[in-house]
Amino acid sequence: MYPHIQEAQYYHSNQQGCLQGTQEIALEVIGSWAKDYDRPPIFRLNGLVGTGKSTIAQSVLEWCNAHNQLGSSFFCPYNTNGHNNTHLILTLAIQLAQKHPEVQSTLGSLLQSNPDIVYESPLDQMEKLIVEPLKSAGVPTTIVIDALGDWIDDESQSATLSAVEYWIKEMPKVKFLITSQPKPHILASFHFPLLSGLAEIFTLDGTMPNLVNNDIQVFLKHELSGLAEQKGLDNWPTAKQLSLLCDRAAGLFVYAVATVKFLDNAFRMPNEQYTIIENSPDDTVHEGTVEGVHRGLSLDSLCNSILEASFRNNDEEDDAVVCSVLAAVVLAAHPLSLSAIANLICLDVKEVVSILGSIQPLLRLQEDPDQPVYPFHKLLSDLLTSPTRCVDERFYIPPKKFHSEIALNCLKLMNETLEDNLSFQHQHTTRPREPLLENIALKYACTSWHIHLSKSRENVDALIPILHHFLENKFMAWLEVLGALEADPVFALKKTISWLHEVQLSLLCRYLPTLTYVKLGGRR
Repeated sequence: MYPHIQEAQYYHSNQQGCLQGTQEIALEVIGSWAKDYDRPPIFRLNGLVGTGKSTIAQSVLEWCNAHNQLGSSFFCPYNTNGHNNTHLILTLAIQLAQKHPEVQSTLGSLLQSNPDIVYESPLDQMEKLIVEPLKSAGVPTTIVIDALGDWIDDESQSATLSAVEYWIKEMPKVKFLITSQPKPHILASFHFPLLSGLAEIFTLDGTMPNLVNNDIQVFLKHELSGLAEQKGLDNWPTAKQLSLLCDRAAGLFVYAVATVKFLDNAFRMPNEQYTIIENSPDDTVHEGTVEGVHRGLSLDSLCNSILEASFRNNDEEDDAVVCSVLAAVVLAAHPLSLSAIANLICLDVKEVVSILGSIQPLLRLQEDPDQPVYPFHKLLSDLLTSPTRCVDERFYIPPKKFHSEIALNCLKLMNETLEDNLSFQHQHTTRPREPLLENIALKYACTSWHIHLSKSRENVDALIPILHHFLENKFMAWLEVLGALEADPVFALKKTISWLHEVQLSLLCRYLPTLTYVKLGGRR
């Protein structure tokens, strides 16, 4: 009934907990808080990008799960591109019901009687989906929300925090662990009088550089020793090499993880890969500082080096194909698989595998071409879409340009294949016919074309006739697909009307009757 909740999960995709002997202070502080229900019910783990918040949250989550204290959690993929995920609270509630039978009956009755609860305000959702079932069940539990601020916009973050703040006193024996970046509006919310005495804050910062560097060195030594044994290298890395890699990490665990991925190359030996890092620019201002995070210095250097080393022999035409593939990874409304990317941008799957396999250290890439591809960290998306941080303009992904390209590809795919890809069950019964979409790229196009269209500001002349053809010829087939997916077409139509207004096209008058007709549910 609610397919969108599958984007969130108990365990972050490919995320591991802390290596033994690392992040000990943070884990000790959070662990003592989690065990003591007399302590404040909210714990906020604050840290800059790449400092290990998600890894710590995963370790806490595993501890809570082992001690029957975990209620629910929200770990969102890195490339959500800032889209507002309004179903956070529903996801947490359904997980609570799966974990606690006492909650299940209350929640099930509520969703049956009021399925439209998901469209109510976060404050009302929190009361009806979380507070009332937990109060009725009376079970002690911990709820983990990771990377608040990375996956929804500022307004939605504030609404989520406000809902937790407002109802927290009504939930005895319920704890919230929330990790986030130090964004001003989030910081300010934890100083409201409403939260006085209800929240503890722990900050991962540079106040203990020796401890952080030691943790990173332990991690690198452990991972690279295993890699050296696997590749048959003796006495590698040396203490000097390990020290350089630790210095380059500059307090960022995400850099250390990316370094290990980069060194573990299927076609080159780790010591050869190390030479590329050694010769890449070393900046004096690192990402471990606030300024460095905004400028993305040391990690950007590694990412740029990987891109340059992977595609240095490309010509202009090859670069254009690479950018189209990269854009499909970093701008997609939700993660696409290798096969879906190939279908969407009209490439052979082997070509997409070759391109993304070349930059495997920058991705969460699986062998199965039907599994989704994730950037290894949100920083990759930020780098590729920033003209100042992406130092090689060949790999720069201007969002307005490539959203237009993806919108065009979505509309073309629907126009060319939508009806041909629909098959129906129950053709000889009186039951409603439900389209079965086996084409993942087509399914993505049907549910996400409007997101890319709304952000398109280039190639408008090419978009208009294709949009026109879609509205005139494929509308009913599209609506049937959305019905099968239980998706709402009204939001897409509103986005389309708004886009037409913004680009100031006289053709709005031509489309408005059709759009209004569908928006009003077929009522004149």
